[in-house]
Amino acid sequence: MSEFEFVFVLYSLILGLSLVELLTGIGRTLEFVLARNAGDGSFKVGWLTPLLAAFVILDLLSFWVLAWRVRDAVTASTGTVFGVLVFSSAYFLASRLVFPSDPENFSDLDTHYFRVRRVVFAMLTVMIAVQYVFLLSVPDFAIRILAPLNLGMTALLIGLMLAAALIRDRRASAVVLVLLIVRYVVLYLR
Repeated sequence: MSEFEFVFVLYSLILGLSLVELLTGIGRTLEFVLARNAGDGSFKVGWLTPLLAAFVILDLLSFWVLAWRVRDAVTASTGTVFGVLVFSSAYFLASRLVFPSDPENFSDLDTHYFRVRRVVFAMLTVMIAVQYVFLLSVPDFAIRILAPLNLGMTALLIGLMLAAALIRDRRASAVVLVLLIVRYVVLYLR
């Protein structure tokens, strides 16, 4: 087992659980919608929480792919394992907040989105900063991430995330979330 494989087991386990948490939230919400539609209760999913879930899934996948790209720079040490634990646990917590545990407490999931968005985007922004600190410590990657295109795409990501955290209008929030998703889709397709 290589040093990367040793560290990646923990990282992939917790990121995998983060993905499961998001998918469970989607399933729980769909189940609740179907139950409400069968009865007399009204429940509106809206666009914001599902868009946030899609963005967090894409963001999570980007960190997973990045881990593979930096595999040769990963060393197995107590500090690395602890850092991976803290980093991936923050992802799990952000993923956990995307959908409410009890959707029956809401008549509209957009209300939940506006309740948790600042915390989720703050956590994701901190993780980008941590990622940059790590990548700057690896000479081969420091050169790449300091390239103008990479800096511009990261600035766009952070700017859109800050906008999503601060905007109070539903329509404008949906537009920003779609732009965040499109940014990742464009990056994945190139």
